[in-house]
Amino acid sequence: MSQGVQVAGIYVRDQEEALSFYVEKLGFTVHTDARNGDYRWLTVQHPDQPGFQLGLFRPQAPLVDDATAANLVEAVAKGAMPPLVLVVENCQAAYDQYRSRGVEFTQEPVEQFYGIDAGIRDPFGNQHRLVQRVAEPARTA
Repeated sequence: MSQGVQVAGIYVRDQEEALSFYVEKLGFTVHTDARNGDYRWLTVQHPDQPGFQLGLFRPQAPLVDDATAANLVEAVAKGAMPPLVLVVENCQAAYDQYRSRGVEFTQEPVEQFYGIDAGIRDPFGNQHRLVQRVAEPARTA
């Protein structure tokens, strides 16, 4: 029996806009796009990770009530949600490629103790990182 994490999700305000950003600008592909009334299950995946899906979910019923949905949209817009970390082979090359596609960067590539990383923001305020690992970081207990 195989077990593990298959789908992790982020909140987006508009699923069509999210689909355009994650597919056209970041290079993901659509995995599942299914509707049940007003609810839409939309997942994308990175071409190099076919066993993992990123859910692009709009906060809405039946998951949350209207007030909670509004609060979640506001929190995302403020960049308050945990980041998605995209591992890249060459952070500068990814930075140049994504910038040419119109991706908004919050930080240019910077050398860190774990490698080189840069910050991006999706159209909704989600903060993500591009990380080029140069060596395994030391683990602390």
